[in-house]
This record gives sequence, structure tokens and C-alpha cells, in this order.
Amino acid sequence: MTEAPPIPFLDLKAQQARIAVDLRKRLDAVLAHCQFILGPEVVELEQRLAAFCGAAHCVSVSSGTDALQIALMAEGIGAGDAVFLPAFTYTATAEVPLVLGATPVFVDVDPRTFQIDPAHLALRVAETRRSGRLRPRALIGVDLFGQPADWPALRAVAAAEGLFTLDDCAQSFGATLGGVPLGTAADATATSFFPSKPLGGYGDGGALFTESAERAALYRSLRTHGEGTTRYEVLRTGMNGRLDTLQAAVLLSKLTVFAEELQARARIAAAYDAGLAGVVGIPARVPGSTSAWAIYAVLLPDTAARERLQAGLRAAGVPTAIYYPRPLHAQPAYRAAHDGTALPVSEDLATRILALPIHPDLTEADVARICAAVRANV
Repeated sequence: MTEAPPIPFLDLKAQQARIAVDLRKRLDAVLAHCQFILGPEVVELEQRLAAFCGAAHCVSVSSGTDALQIALMAEGIGAGDAVFLPAFTYTATAEVPLVLGATPVFVDVDPRTFQIDPAHLALRVAETRRSGRLRPRALIGVDLFGQPADWPALRAVAAAEGLFTLDDCAQSFGATLGGVPLGTAADATATSFFPSKPLGGYGDGGALFTESAERAALYRSLRTHGEGTTRYEVLRTGMNGRLDTLQAAVLLSKLTVFAEELQARARIAAAYDAGLAGVVGIPARVPGSTSAWAIYAVLLPDTAARERLQAGLRAAGVPTAIYYPRPLHAQPAYRAAHDGTALPVSEDLATRILALPIHPDLTEADVARICAAVRANV
């Protein structure tokens, strides 16, 4: 009996095969005109992305992390400012405030959806004001794993407290909330085109979305060394944060199949739900939303159960990943910034969460095999 081949956690080769003709055409066009920085494909991509999510303005940048940094730089956020963000997310969200001299204030998350908890956010803002040590300035809400955060509730807290709102949509471009695509839920939205994202390039890349023409103009200046109307007029301290034209060409090609791939991800997530119900904890849906399903994460009873399942799946040729093995407030780099507040949900999730493969090129047989392997090893 032939042993089944390993299932890829992410299959960029299969995706590339599906878009090969269009991709080659777009890359060849860039190689022909040689405008490798801010070429015409960058402008076209920004227009297409803004239209996709209904935003007035899109500014492409060099990474999702740079998108977050540029957005906070534009607001003048720095020393003495508190930036509220979830403890259960990727490091970039907390890294950026610290790079700018601000202080991340970690907020716990919902135990079922894994999204930032608006009620705990309100408590954390109130605590910060009472302490008098920091000025509450901004909220970075993360749309985790492909699903949207509870933006109506988050905006209500931010409006009451006078906070700038930044949507970290790095994992969730293509998701919707209340029938509206993410991209306009906050004062600014940042996304990432890292290769593993639902819409990913062949290298780093990112974008900012905003309804404000003034903010968009400032983002364009900041991404290009703070320049003004000419290249050698420097109006402010900026950074080198531009998206390469070749990456824009790749993303334009991928946009041709993006809607179809989002539908495939949704079908796979539904198949996992059906095959794993009652076996492991399956991710709860955010009400009134659709997910981009960047990550399908299940919950095990404890760390030992997770380790047993990982070992069994590995033996069956099924890869897994842990997002995230340690909450941000427990990371060595961020401990000194944390005020010591207990964040029990984030701490618990880190011990029990496990991600299964999800990408548009998983077949029904692949999903059935993964579900069978999970059932056999819990």
C-alpha cells in the first residue's frame, strides 16, 4: 500500500500554476518598462484594492508592519502615548508602538472568536487614564485569523475616549462585517501581502486604506522619505516604505482569482466544521461576518492534548502550526512595557490552540484525510 504524500500547509506552487499565463504577462511588462519603483502597476493595484474594499484611498507600502508604522507616525504618536492592542496576535502589532517610543497596553480577547474584547478595552483605557502615566491615544484592533473584530463596539469605545482607530487587517483582507468589506471600519486600515496571507505577494508588501485625502497624502509622503512635491523637497522625517512594482504585478495577477479563492477557503472551513464538530473546539464565527480564513485554528483541552495531536498528525503527513505559543505581554521584548495586568484568556489560548492547513488548493479528499487524522489522535 502506497503511503499518502504529505499535505502542504500552504501551496503557493499550485496557485502559481493556475495564474501562470497572466502572471508571466504582468511580470514581463514590468521587465520591459523597467519602472521597478512606483511603476504603473503600483498605481493600478492601489486603484483595484480600494475598489475591492470600497475605500476612498489606498496607499501601497513595503510591508504590513510598515503600514502600521506609517499610520501611527502620521498621527504623531510617540513617547508618553498609550496604544491599546490585543495580547493575542503577531508581534508586529506591539512592535510598532515601541519603535515609535509609545507604550503598548495589552487587552485580552474573546475566548470563542479570539478577537479583541471591547469590554476589556474600555476597562484598560479607564485604568490607563486613572494611572496618569500615559496618554490614551490610539487603538489597534486586529482582525485575527481572517475574521473581523467587533468594530462597531470598538469604535464606540474609541469615540468615547478620543482614540485614533487603526485596523490591523493583515490576516483578513477580503473579510466582511455587516455586509461591508474590511477597509473602512476604522480611521485607517493596514494590511499585509506576506506570501502566506489570503492575498499574498512573492515577498513583503502591504497597504493602507483611509477615507481621508489628507491622511492618504501624508502616508504617501511618509513612505517615500517624507518628501514633498518633488523628490528633493523633504517636509518631514519619513521612511523607505514603498511597494516594489514587481510585487504589485504579482498581486494584480492574484486579484484575478482572489474572490474565487475566498469562496474555496469558506468551503474548506465549513467542511472542517462538519468533520470536527464535537471532536475539538472549532472557531466561533463573528456575528454578521464572513472570514478570509487565513488560519483555521482549533482548541484542545490542554497542552498535552495538543502535543499528542500534533505528533499524530505529523505521522499522518498533516502539518500544523501554533498561532501563537506565547501572548505578547509574556514575550521577553515586551515584558517591561506591560503593567502586570492578568490577561487570562490570551494566556489560556496560547496553551491550547492549533492551526490546521487551509488554502484554496486543498481538495475534499485532503480535508477528509485531515479530519480523519484529527479524530484518530484526540
